[in-house]
Parts: sequence; C-alpha cells; structure tokens
Amino acid sequence: MRNIRQTSGRAAAAKDGGHPARRRATRAPVALAVPALLAIAFLLLPLVGILSRAEWGALGAHLTSPGVTEALQLSLYVSFCALGVSLLLGVPLAWLLARVDFPGKTLVRSLVLLPMVLPPTVGGVALLLGFGRRGLLGPWLEETFGVVLPFSTAGAVVAATFVAMPFLVISLEGTLAGMRPSYEETAASLGASPVRVFFTVTLPMVAPGLAAGAALTWARALGEFGATITFAGNLPGSTQTLPLQVYLLLQDDPEAATSVSLLLLAIAMGVLVALRGRWTGGTADRTARDPGSRRDTPTDEEPLDTPESTVSAKDTADTPRRPLHAVVTGFNNLTLDAAPGTTIAVVGENGAGKTTLLRALLGLTPRAHARLRLGDTDVTALAPHKRGVAWVPQDGALFPHLSALSNTAYGLRAHGVPRTEARRIAQQWLERLGVGHLAHRKPAQLSGGQAQRVALARALAPKPRLLLLDEPLAALDQTTRAHVRHTLRSHLAGFGGVCLIVTHDPVEAVSLADRVLVLDNGRTLQDAAPAEVARHPRSPWVARMLGRNALAGTGTSDGTLALADGGHLVVADPLEEGAQALAIIAPEAVSLHRERPEGSPRNVRAGTVREITALGSRLRVLVTGDGAPDLVAEITPQAAAELALADGTSVYTSVKATEITLVTM
Repeated sequence: MRNIRQTSGRAAAAKDGGHPARRRATRAPVALAVPALLAIAFLLLPLVGILSRAEWGALGAHLTSPGVTEALQLSLYVSFCALGVSLLLGVPLAWLLARVDFPGKTLVRSLVLLPMVLPPTVGGVALLLGFGRRGLLGPWLEETFGVVLPFSTAGAVVAATFVAMPFLVISLEGTLAGMRPSYEETAASLGASPVRVFFTVTLPMVAPGLAAGAALTWARALGEFGATITFAGNLPGSTQTLPLQVYLLLQDDPEAATSVSLLLLAIAMGVLVALRGRWTGGTADRTARDPGSRRDTPTDEEPLDTPESTVSAKDTADTPRRPLHAVVTGFNNLTLDAAPGTTIAVVGENGAGKTTLLRALLGLTPRAHARLRLGDTDVTALAPHKRGVAWVPQDGALFPHLSALSNTAYGLRAHGVPRTEARRIAQQWLERLGVGHLAHRKPAQLSGGQAQRVALARALAPKPRLLLLDEPLAALDQTTRAHVRHTLRSHLAGFGGVCLIVTHDPVEAVSLADRVLVLDNGRTLQDAAPAEVARHPRSPWVARMLGRNALAGTGTSDGTLALADGGHLVVADPLEEGAQALAIIAPEAVSLHRERPEGSPRNVRAGTVREITALGSRLRVLVTGDGAPDLVAEITPQAAAELALADGTSVYTSVKATEITLVTM
C-alpha cells in the first residue's frame, strides 16, 4: 500500500510539472501578502504612468525626429563600444576572481561592485579626477597620445563602461564559480595550455552566463545618464545620448520625452524577457549536473557493447614505455616506483589521500607536492599541461559542448596535431573502445558506460606518459560496470605507460591492477600484489573491502588475542605478548546457531542479527553483540530459512581457531 501511495504521489508531481512543491498551493500570510502587493504596486505604478500618458498616435513622429534619431544612433554606438571594452577587460577579471586566490581579492571584488552602488554623478566626478585634463592620468594621455576624454564621445564610452562593466563581471564570476573545475583540469592534463583551456573549454561552457551578463551590460550602458553628463557633458552629436535627450525634452516637450522613455522601457523589458531570469548564468553547467540529461542504461536501439578490436602489438608500441619514480610530500608522504606497463590500484578509506595523490602527480594541489620522474625526464617543474600525465576524473568530465569525436581529438589538437589527422586518430580510438558509431553524439546523448569509454579514449589518444583514473567506474550500475571493466582491462594491457586507478571496488583492484597501493592518512600502509593483499591485508578497511572480517588485537601471555573492541580470540598460532595483529576471518568461516554450540569451536559469542543482505546466491548476515566486535557471516538462503533469521533475532556465532589468519602489524 505504501508503494501505491508513493507511486500516486509521483504521478501527481509529474502532472504538476514534476515539482513536488507544486502539489499544494501555499497560502501567504496576510502580514506578508499585503506588503508584497504594495511593493508590486510601487514598482508597477510608474510603468503604468508611462504607458497611460504616452501619445500613441504621435509616437512615430516623436521617435523619428532628427534629435531623437541622432541621440539613438549615438547611444547605440556608445553602448556597443562600452560592451566591447567590458568584454575585453571584464571577462579576464571575472575569471581571476572566480579561479585565483590572491591577496586583496576581497578589495578587488569591492571595487567591482562600487560603481553599482555609487551615485552616477559621483562616478562622473571620480572619472574627471582620474581621466580629466587635471586628473591623475588625463595629462599623460593628452601629452603622449593627444587623447582628451572629457566632453567627447570616447568620454561617454568610458562613463558607460565604468557603470556597466560590473554587471558583466559579477554575472560571469557567478557562472564560473558554479562550473566544476574538473573540466579545466582535465583539459590541462590533455596538454592544453591555460589560454587554450580558457577559449576552448571555459568560455563555451559559461556562454549562457556570458551572454546574460553582456545583455545586462549593454542595457545598462544604453541607459546611463549621471556619469555621462558629469564626465562627458551634453553635446549634441558627440555625447548627447538618448537618456540625456529625454532630460532635455522634459523641459520643452514632455510628450516627446514620454515617447522616448517608452522606447528605452521597451528595450529594457526586452532584455529582461530574453534573459528569462537567467542573469546569473546558472545554466552554464546544467548538462553536467542534471542527472536526467544522460541515460544511465542503454536502449534497445543502442546496445551497450559493440564488437571491439583487440589491442595489437602496434597499439602497445605506440605508447611510450617509461618507468615512474615519484616522491610525494605534504599531506601524502610516500615514494612510488613502477615499471612501464604497470597498473596500480590505489585504495584506502575516505580521507586517506587517494585523490590528493593523483592531483599531486598532476601538479594541481597545494596539499601535496610530487617530485616526479617519468623515464629519463624530470617533470616536477613543468606545468600540468606539459607533464604528459592524463587524468580521467570519476565523472569523466567530457566537455558537454563537444561531440565524442571532438572530445577524443582534444588532446591531440592541444599537442599540435593537424585537425584532420587528430580526428582520424580519435575515430580509431573510439572504434577500439567500441563506441565509434557514437562519434558525433554529445556527452548528454551517451549512457554512463559509453561516456566512460569516450573519456578513456580521450585520455589514451595523446599517448600519455602516465594515466590516472579516479574511480572511473563508480557511477555505473553493476552490469555496465562489468562491461566497461572488461574493456578497460583489455586496453590497459596494451598501455605502455604507468596507470594508477583509485577504486573502492575489490573486483576492480584485483582484476585490473598488477599492484595494490593501500593508503592510510596519506602514507603507504601496504604495496603488494593483489593476491598478497587479499591473503594478508594490513588494514581493517581493506580487509572489509575484500569482504573479510578484520579484528585488531594484541597478543597476551595466555596465547589469546585481546581484541581492541572487547573480548579475547583463541587462535591456532599464538603471538608474542604485546604483539599487534589483525585477525582475518572469512565470512564463510563464521557459523550461526540459534542455541549455544557444543564441540570444537572455541570462539563462541552471543549476538543479535542486525542486517541481512543478498550477495549473489548467498546471504550476508551482520551480527552485533555487547562487548564484542561485529561479525559478518555468509550462509545459504536455505540455512537462513532453517534458522528463521530476521532482523533482531538472537544467535550465537562460532569461529574455529584454525580458520583465523593473523597479520602482524
């Protein structure tokens, strides 16, 4: 019944546009509704006044009069020039405020906001004192370039830019701040210089915010009055813009002033309607953030897998075979060496420093510093885009404005490969990874598995020296993950460089990696082959990740293991007194009983069933007890039925001493 109600609720939400808040109308309290209505009336009344007093029959004559036409042309010229200057100066400033931390950043942002709150006439006075003939910069401009800004058309452009540019900077800064930096970082890892990243990735992705800011800037420049009349004067044909024309017409011809005001009002409303409330540019990263924009499962028309070619000897030879040597300091403190063709799985609990290690190798984090040598080349001092280190973040970070083919060719183009050749190589890589038929699709049109394959093709195409994969399969469902894991394994086998994969999946660690690097608080806890880590995990977290029970303890004088969580454990091979160790117990070695067992098991404890989960054809049962560590047992569904297990059932657990493996710490 509860599912039926939930389904009905969702259906109702869908009927109302899919928004749960629209299911019920919210009634505003009178104490809030009345002031709100007064505010609306206060804002609306002046506009109604213009519309009601306009002489509609004489509107054409008023707007086509020579003075108004000349002022309109000058206003358009000044506003578009002000927009151009604002784009030239304001876009880099917005990027600086959004992306770079520097001393005095708060002061700079305050300076940007100042013209928005400063009285326009005061702004005009400030411009006179800064750029006037007796100002700080005015005499130098006149003597060196013969430029006199006050009371000139150029002065009107400067005044309009001064008051309008903040709208562009603030709007674009907000959009840039909402854009995930992983796109720019991924582009840098593909070899793109900061300037190339800015023009090919950043600007296209913030285009909606940039367009909105530009529209507001232009509209504000078109309507500027106070700073213009103070700094540039009111000279017909030179500085008398349309707002100044309205001011003059009010003295001699109020009806014409109303008609011109109506024109400016229409332009302003047109800009706002066109923006539709998006002046902050909040849609810049919508494709990447909207979970509904990407299908997570393939459709019947688009099979998840297509026949893919195997990695040939030529593919392997094409990849530079360079060993890796890295000494990482800071939050991470470790030394890493790897031979060419080695794949290392980096594991550890949250906060262990896995992603920090990858970002240190990329040169993208101040938390850790890596002295990195790839082959005979020390790349420590090189910028991220010059290191030859390719990075695939967890979400793939495919550039949403580029097709799969253009995404894959991006790194090749950044390295100077001609466009035609880059696209040919990119198509080959997409074919190798089984997504060649999707080359012209945008990322939003790809399933999760397809997008990860494209991201992998993009990283491998430029032949990187080092490949870093940050949980590349974490966002995929189990079926898709298995297919992509198979693809990844076959292509890593032909990768001549070193690959590091951050993962929380034991299957990925065992099936993809030659070595497993276990991190704990930024340091190496274990670095060994997957089989060795599986047999002798040196971390409770890793043991649990591998599906084992891991109990930390200390050897005692009577040969038992005193557990850190309480109680003692009888083991087959006693430790020396005071020795630290992990007791590793496989879940299938834990037996469950409804009555206290008799016989050989010596580690018997009472507990309570707290969770039962399915794992393939078996069940995992979590048993907790007072003063004893939690244990996970793995049993068959038939055994669970015979024991009548359920959440809250009292049981006994038993473990034979011979089933316990001790790993000394």
